Amino acid sequence: MLARCTGKQRTPRPFGTNGQPGAAVPTCAVVLRAFVVLVALGLLVSLVSCSGKSDPGTLVMIIESSPTNLDPRVGLDAQSARIDALIFDGLLARGDNLNVVPDLAERWDIPDPLTYIFHLHHGVKFHDDRPLTSRDVKWTFDSLLQGKIRSTKTANYRFVDRIDAPDDSTVVFHLKEPDSPLLWNLADAAIGIVPYGSGDEMTRHPIGSGPFKFLSAETDRDVILERNDEYWGEKAKLARVRFAIVPDATTQALELRKGSADVAINASYPPDTVITLRREPRLAVERGAGTRLAYLGFNTRDPILKDARVRQAIAYALDRQPMVEYLWRGQAQPARSLLPPQSWAYNGDVPGYDHDPNRANQLLDAAGHPLVNGVRFHITMKTSTDENTRLMVAVIQQQLREVGIALDVRTFEFATFFSDVTHGAFQMYGLRWIGGNEDPDIFEYSCHSAKFPPNGANRVFYSNPRVDALIDQARREIDPKLRKPLYAEVQRILATDVPYVNLWYLDNVLVHNRRVANLKLNPAGNYDFLRTAELVPQVAAAR
Repeated sequence: MLARCTGKQRTPRPFGTNGQPGAAVPTCAVVLRAFVVLVALGLLVSLVSCSGKSDPGTLVMIIESSPTNLDPRVGLDAQSARIDALIFDGLLARGDNLNVVPDLAERWDIPDPLTYIFHLHHGVKFHDDRPLTSRDVKWTFDSLLQGKIRSTKTANYRFVDRIDAPDDSTVVFHLKEPDSPLLWNLADAAIGIVPYGSGDEMTRHPIGSGPFKFLSAETDRDVILERNDEYWGEKAKLARVRFAIVPDATTQALELRKGSADVAINASYPPDTVITLRREPRLAVERGAGTRLAYLGFNTRDPILKDARVRQAIAYALDRQPMVEYLWRGQAQPARSLLPPQSWAYNGDVPGYDHDPNRANQLLDAAGHPLVNGVRFHITMKTSTDENTRLMVAVIQQQLREVGIALDVRTFEFATFFSDVTHGAFQMYGLRWIGGNEDPDIFEYSCHSAKFPPNGANRVFYSNPRVDALIDQARREIDPKLRKPLYAEVQRILATDVPYVNLWYLDNVLVHNRRVANLKLNPAGNYDFLRTAELVPQVAAAR
């Protein structure tokens, strides 16, 4: 997991068990502080002096993995979605406040809950000079709904009955029943518009109408885009972007330091690496509030964890402060909901779980788990091999021990770990939501009793009829003013039932060469900043 680098390096403050400055430093804080110091020292040794040359016309951006599929109707992974959003336009776009805004559709009307009418911009062309019309929009979605393209994204449009294109600039969606998340699922981050007749070839050579054109892609090496000089909107200033695939965290840092890479956002290196890189004269760091959520999940079918009092006790037993202070360097924000605070539906006025071991002990006693030789019960937590996550879990293990819970940690390679989670083979686990939690539809996907795997992501098998009813009602309400109180109630119930412990939102961190200017971060942490970025003549580094 990543954290943010502030404008000034912070000096860690000691925190006692009550979280107040000046008290004795708890053992977990000592461990965390020692770890980050060792990491920083290791980095200073590893980042040896080296030099690199930058292509004056190409921005090189580091990404950790290759996109799996650049057909915007198919690709689900973060790299596919974020690169696709530069190649393809959507009917709508997602704004900085996580709301939908016009894109290809300059406006839309909703005459009734089952009818959505979109009015397209005139004069838009695909990268091969074909005009983009309503026929292309209709084909994009019909190819999914009619099974011409097989994709799990089809489920997002399950309530669409048919799509009409009465003229070149008008598209009409007819629904089987009201579906308030539809607009969100028509935005560029969810799907882009492809040319009429496009089939599987779109995977190999994507053709969109966005600000960048696809040039080439080589698995595990790079993806190269060039500016679309005929773009209908504000044209990009970068002539070319090369996404270099660099999985290793140390190598990522070295590439930035020696100047052979220009940009990396939310890279996999530890937070202290960012601090080390920020000291480099040729590099700069941008940061901003993000939406990525770290959380713990409980198997609510488990004989011990099915009791909400036990889950509440675990939440009270966790002391997030030393983890945020020493592991994330104060670079993460406490979370109270699956939704990030930027969301229009966010409700922060819910029960909180500040560190309170006394309350945790009371709840565990009431739940019938007395201390016997210092232990109430054993539970197992599964996690991946990610080093930051493993350290976090070690701290959680110690904190739970203080209230008599013996946490056994089992570490697996990610594919095995995630398979166990999706099959319910766990008591506790830790994961992150990346992007999926930016719309309140996340509550149906992760909390509705109809969304147990494989039908959704309710991996904790949480079931509450009242929550189901509120989610179903909110999906049928088109007016956000009517939806918001429904989702507010959902968040209040979840905060009491605690099927998940929401830990923190990770800030977006962008490290870049100073030759790159006009970078504008957004909460989603996507690659939209490349739309405004430009390369400027390099200034001699200060000495």
